[in-house]
This record gives sequence, C-alpha cells and structure tokens, in this order.
Amino acid sequence: MQIILLQDVKSVGKKGEIVKISDGYARNFIIPKKMGVEATPKNLNDLKVMKEQEEKRQRELLAQAKEDGAKIAASKVQLSIRMGEGGRSFGSVSTKEIADAAKKQCGLEIDKKKMVLQDPIKAPGIYRIPVKLHPEVTSELVVQVSEA
Repeated sequence: MQIILLQDVKSVGKKGEIVKISDGYARNFIIPKKMGVEATPKNLNDLKVMKEQEEKRQRELLAQAKEDGAKIAASKVQLSIRMGEGGRSFGSVSTKEIADAAKKQCGLEIDKKKMVLQDPIKAPGIYRIPVKLHPEVTSELVVQVSEA
C-alpha cells in the first residue's frame, strides 16, 4: 500500500514522502496514529498543494531575511564597557546587550541566538558580529565598543 507520510516515521521515511509499506502496517499502525494517509488521487493533490505553499513560504522567508540582512549590514551599534586599572575589563559584552543596543539605537529586532559570537567581547574596539538570519543569509553587524 502506498502512504503519504504526515510526519517523520523512523525507518520508513520523512514527512511529505510517498512510501510503499505493507497493508497491515499501514492499516494497524500508520493510519490510526495519524502518521500518514493512503495515497489516493485527492490526497496526492493535497500534498502537491501543500508543497507549493511551503515553497512559497520559504521564498518569502528568504526574501525577508535578505532585506533584514541589508538593514543589519548598514547599521552600526555603539556600546561601552567599564575598564579597571591595567586595561582589564569588568565583565564582557554579551549578545543580549548587543541585541538590546541594536533595538534602541537602530530599531532592529535581532534575536540574540542568531548572533555568532566566538568569544565574549572584553576589550574596546570595532567588532564585526555575524548574524545568521537564514540558512542561506548571514549578515555582519558592526559593533563599536568604547571604554566607559
């Protein structure tokens, strides 16, 4: 029997795939647990429509990410860090502080989890922080850290 999977099923297939499995397995396990539906012409057409809608949504997300990436690349955020004697800093600048400053100074909504900060910022200077907005779009935010 051919089944359209509605969710990932271990050792059978991924969501949206059309797989051929035994009739008993389909009738007794997959269909009652709503993991899949029989591959009828109506269900195949519904699957095609769902895939088209998903592709359209992905294209829109990519376009939005590119637009946001351009805004981020054109922005510059300024922060200050307290320094003690001998040039040692008190604490560090985190992604949360950078996200808050970007929102206040530039009006940008950046998720702190999307910033790729290798090491905490502990010294004054200019830093380029990569922001991963989409699997295909990464932009750089310029952060200028000064001594307070």
